[in-house]
Formats: sequence, structure tokens, C-alpha cells
Amino acid sequence: MEPVIVVGAGPVGLTLALALAAQGVPSVLLDEGPGKDEPRPARTVVLREDTADLVMRLGCATPDRAALTWSGWRSLRRHQLVREVPLGEGAESGSLPAPVHLPQHALTRGLRAAVAAHELVRLVPLSRVDTLEQDASGVTVHTRGTDATWWRGSYLVGCDGARSVVRKLLEVRFPGRTAVERHAVAALRVELPWSGEAVLHRQPPWRSGGTEVTARPLPGGVWRLDWLLPPRGELVTPEALIARTRETLAGWCGETPPYELLDTGVYTVHHRLALRWRVKRAFLAGDAAHLLGALGTQGVDEGLRDAENLAWKLAQAWHHGASELLLDSYQAERRTAVAARLRAADQSLPILRGGGGLRTLVAGGARGHDALLSDAHLGCGPLGAPPSYTHSPLAPQHAQAHVAVGTPPGAPVTDVRATAPDGTSVRLRARLEHGRFLVVLVAPGTGVWDRRHWMTAGVMPRLADAVRALPVESELLVTESYPGATAHTVLLIRPDGHLVASFSGVRPEDLLAAAEAARGGPPGATSPDDDDPPPRTSARSDRAATVN
Repeated sequence: MEPVIVVGAGPVGLTLALALAAQGVPSVLLDEGPGKDEPRPARTVVLREDTADLVMRLGCATPDRAALTWSGWRSLRRHQLVREVPLGEGAESGSLPAPVHLPQHALTRGLRAAVAAHELVRLVPLSRVDTLEQDASGVTVHTRGTDATWWRGSYLVGCDGARSVVRKLLEVRFPGRTAVERHAVAALRVELPWSGEAVLHRQPPWRSGGTEVTARPLPGGVWRLDWLLPPRGELVTPEALIARTRETLAGWCGETPPYELLDTGVYTVHHRLALRWRVKRAFLAGDAAHLLGALGTQGVDEGLRDAENLAWKLAQAWHHGASELLLDSYQAERRTAVAARLRAADQSLPILRGGGGLRTLVAGGARGHDALLSDAHLGCGPLGAPPSYTHSPLAPQHAQAHVAVGTPPGAPVTDVRATAPDGTSVRLRARLEHGRFLVVLVAPGTGVWDRRHWMTAGVMPRLADAVRALPVESELLVTESYPGATAHTVLLIRPDGHLVASFSGVRPEDLLAAAEAARGGPPGATSPDDDDPPPRTSARSDRAATVN
């Protein structure tokens, strides 16, 4: 079978190729550029806990993760400290997980190094796609460059950015809003009063502070500063940006401290959402499918989630064949999740940026606005929390054996520690890299017993037989505890870490039915016509996310 063609070698395309390779699927990665990125310290990415784990378990070589994370978050308003949040290892440490913050070129470089070491990924630089054709068994594209070439693949994924050639060749519309926010940004090496803490300062008291400025630490004593600008205003000259930098540093430190300016820029945030993310055997991901970034939302973060969601479904199709429902579920899940993020941002923008209205007169309103904005940066709430595919077409029908745990069906599972089949202690997320489903038994007390005894005792033999009978490749793990779960609860988890269902005890028939639903039914099963437009939850909600 032909490899998967991935167009675009940015973070999303590289991650998708690596995720496919980890599941035994070869890919051809067509890169329009020369195969390397120019270092831009002011162009950075913030990865949440789940996406940071994804790129690192795929072999991305980055600096020490501890050096990339924030130790805390401060929210200031004028002269006052509004909120202070310690950041750590997540739920088990009793604190919010610390985001990973690094220059985008460092992330891309680490992913490229991992790709270069993988024999299943072929990266082809200076290859710009100009023709795309599809038939019942595959996709053919033509690239122009030093050597004009035709390429044949089983599937194709356009990860080629906001001006996606793939999206245009597929004739997919990309409606939305232009210039939702505009920021001036600077990267500088300086010592600030908050070692390792990110800072959001609203309405700073100095003249050039504007309405909002953020400071986020990077490795090596470097900080990225962002100033919110009027959506449509005058050009920001280098002299004006330097003056703004000096006045901001003086406002925080009492006087302007010594600093080294490394990089500057101005960027505009657009909100757009492709109407279709799948056209037959071609898919869109990352900025080719969506643009977002206002109020602290993270476009690269969402693009990496696209890659993780799509990779296991394409791997299932490549190895075993897949139902149309499984392939359609990529659009159904990811487009719905991003549309919800965009709607939340559109609804919050007038409140957070409007500077007036009845809401500002409500007691505690300003503090609530600061909390909403902080949550977006920290990966919480409607603007930042990891997506939950509650209404996924892959969700199994409710069964009497289903029980509630701390994770709702469709949501990302908690990364608890578990015991693998070979007896080693592992994290749940660490077992996701090979594209298997996970079946997890909650069995308090197993940690103090020799594995040779409990593997052949109680419910384990019956559960092991049930797992072997599943229609998808699965791995059986055991954990001492899981939030909200009682003893002998069984969890079924998808290869992208989202919960399918949880059961009270060993229920082979219910487990089998849930696994069958989660793979979209048997290969070859059909779903509604692929030429139909994407379903809308409501005309009003879809319009709020995508139309000027």
C-alpha cells in the first residue's frame, strides 16, 4: 500500500508523520521550503500538558523540559496583584500543569531531527504541490521544484499553513474574521522580578503600556513580551517598539535594567475555520484547517491535536481498512472542538476588550475577566481546556454496565501511573505512542503484590481473554487508582488518550461493543455521503465561529 502524503513540514506536518511512523505507516513529507527554519526567538509556541507529552514521546529532541516550563502565573491589574497560580506536575501535585514554552524553530528542529532518524518518513524539500487528483484507491499529486515529480499516496493531509495550496486545490472555503487581535512582540534577554513565572498585566499604569502586556519566560534568561495593540492602527516602528520595551521594563523593575534585544515583530490574529476537513482521501490539519489565537488560545497546540486525532485513524485504515465513519469522525470531532473554541473567544472578546457595558458594573466583574483570560493562557476553561469529544460519532451506545468516573466519556484521561504487561510501572500517555487502544483495570492493592500472582488471579484471566477478543489492537494495563473509579472498574481508552467508556467489572460483550463503536464499525462500513457539507449544531453557532 502506498505511503501517506503529508504536505507541509511545520510542527503539525512533522508531528503527523512521526505519529504515523510510530504506528508503522510510511509517509512522504513534502516541504515547500529548503528543510530548515530561520531562528526567530520572538516566534514561540505554548504547549499544554497533553501536546507537550505527544511531541516528546514521538522523539522530539528539545532542551530539558523543566527549563521550558513556567513555575507560576501572575495576573496584575494596574498596580494590584489579582491572581497568583503555582504551576507544577498537574493533578497529582495539587497544582495546574505547567505549559511548555519554547521558540517554534526549536520545536521544528527537534521534530526534524526525529524525522531524520526514522526510516518510515521521507522528507522532500523544495517541493511545492500544484496538482492534486483523487481516485477510489489513492491520491496523486504533482510537485514543482528542482525536479518536477508525481507522487502517489494512499491518503493525503494538507498541513501547509494558512495559505494552504491543498485547501485551494480541494476548493474548500475558509471563511472567518480578519484582524481579531494585533500584537507587538519582543524577545529579549533580561532579568525580571518574577523568576520563571509568566505574567499578564492588564491596564499597566505607564503611558505606553496599552491595555495589556504579557511576559513569558523562555530558557536561557530570555523573555517574550507581547503588547496588545488596537486591531487597526498605525504601523509600529522599531523605534516605537524599543521605547515601549524600555518603558515596560522600567514599570516592572523601577528603572530600565540592562537587556539584550534578540528579536521583534508585529503579528495579527485571524479567526478562520475551513468548511470541510475531509474531501474523500484528502484531509486538512493545523493552520490549513483553522486559524485562532486571540485571548491566549494556541493555534499550534490545536494543530498538534489534529495530528494526534487523525494519525491513529489513518493507521487503522492503512493497516486494516477503516469505515467511512471512522475517517469522517476526524472532521466531526476536531472541527467541532475548534469551532467551540472560536465561539468562546468570539463571545468573550466584547466583554474582555470592550471596556464597558453592564458586566463591568457587576461586583467582582473585573476579577472574573482576569480569571477568564488567565485560564485561556493556562489551558483551562472554555478558551483553553483540552477538548472533549462528547458527541463523537464513535461514542458507543449507553449500556447498563457503564459507570461514571472522574473523566466523562470523550474527554482526555488522567495520566495516572499503571503497570504494563511486562511488570514495569508506566504512565498511561506513555503507552499511546504505538496506536493501540488501552484497557485499564482499577485494582487497588496490586502494587504490593507480586505481578506473577495477581495476573492469574481474580478477574484478570477473564479480562485478558476479553481484551484478546477485541476487534482492535489493545493493551491491558492495571492501575492502583483512577479519579472517581471504584475497585474493578474497567476503562477503554482510544489511541489518542480519550475515554471511550468505563464499566463496572469485566463485561466482555459490552467492552467488545464499545471497541467496535470506537473504531467506527467494521472496515468498509459507510456513513453519510462524503460530498455533503459538514453538519451544523445550529446556524447561529456555526456563523459566530466562521463568518465576518
